[in-house]
Amino acid sequence: MKVLTPAIQKGGTGKSAISVQLAYYLHLIMGLRVVVLDLDHQGNSSTALTTGGIATVSGTKASALFTAQALVIEQSAFVVIPADGSELNKMVAQGDKHNEYATNLKRSLKAIGGQFDLCIIDVNPNPDIRQIAALVVSDFVVSPVQLAQESISGIGSMLNDPTIGIRRIQSRVNPKLKLLGILPNLVEPTPFQKNNFADLARQFGNLMIPLNGGFAAIKKSTAVFEAQAAGRPVWMSSKTSSRQAWQMIQPVFDELAKLMDLQPVDTSAISPAPVVDILVTES
Repeated sequence: MKVLTPAIQKGGTGKSAISVQLAYYLHLIMGLRVVVLDLDHQGNSSTALTTGGIATVSGTKASALFTAQALVIEQSAFVVIPADGSELNKMVAQGDKHNEYATNLKRSLKAIGGQFDLCIIDVNPNPDIRQIAALVVSDFVVSPVQLAQESISGIGSMLNDPTIGIRRIQSRVNPKLKLLGILPNLVEPTPFQKNNFADLARQFGNLMIPLNGGFAAIKKSTAVFEAQAAGRPVWMSSKTSSRQAWQMIQPVFDELAKLMDLQPVDTSAISPAPVVDILVTES
């Protein structure tokens, strides 16, 4: 089982939406066995995946993977291990147990690894034990960013922070960790964001994801927000806005799968998902 963590030390970048929609894509389109581990106490990924009813919701809660409790993960090809916010928050204050928690998470993922092809870990943006442990056990990290100056300025911290910086974790604890790239998300066609995109490319173009002669990016779309609220894949709507959003997102997800060396399997056994209207009115 490979492990991917979408991570950035800033909230509001659409990290949970990427986690959920990527999980749908990898399971329903590529036919892979996927487990989503929600370590964010807000539980946005848990809510979306539970609402949609496509993923099996595990009776095991996220905090159990840190405390070495007996794990019972349901026999399903698509599972979400939901956040239990209060228990996850308690762990942050227990500094004397942080090394133990990271070790237990690694053991827990190894124990369930035979059931799945990929684990996606949705973490909170705060640089605490949950994000640190997730990066320690991950094979890959992708960093969604908004095109605001503070987000661009924070990339240096994300890379070089002495505690949670990706480069520190690579050099000290997890040399296999690979940064897939910085992924601009919620992009809007305004002069301000276009200028910030250009600044981002100038400063960190070597860390962005090449795609179609430029760089991978995901535009802001109400269709994605609606899909998340309904707990459904964005392509499962007959609305024009949803089709347009998916035409923009799928090449990015194709590239992420390629970078992780994930190969599609026979999807003939997967029941085709119905096309539904997420909202009654066209946005």
